[in-house]
Amino acid sequence: MSRINISSGSAFEAQIGYSRAVVLDDGWIMVSGTTGYNYETGEISPDIAEQTEQIFLNIDKALKEAGSSISDVVRVNYVLSDRAEFSKTWPVLQKWFGDVRPAAMMYQAPLMNEEMKIELEVTAKKGCSTKK
Repeated sequence: MSRINISSGSAFEAQIGYSRAVVLDDGWIMVSGTTGYNYETGEISPDIAEQTEQIFLNIDKALKEAGSSISDVVRVNYVLSDRAEFSKTWPVLQKWFGDVRPAAMMYQAPLMNEEMKIELEVTAKKGCSTKK
């Protein structure tokens, strides 16, 4: 089985040794844990909802590069540094996943940097979208 590695240009990818996403030739796409950094500016908002929106923009870009889309996401893991803030992300989650409704899990755990409030990891399968 062959694979394609997709990079976002994040400094973390080179420093740690991982790819933003890995695409397998059978159509599966694994997107690494993604935080709310804007990779073009290197900035991250202090607001968890804004971080969540940026995360989706980052994931959407990786999925499009893989020939897929958010509508192909079948699994998502949410990691929050403070679970009490999860409800603040719900309008953004509804915006991006309201029709997709992937299987999901939310964890509370410390994230790599203090300014990170949420991290998402998704798995997608090309062509499984309910939007045809």
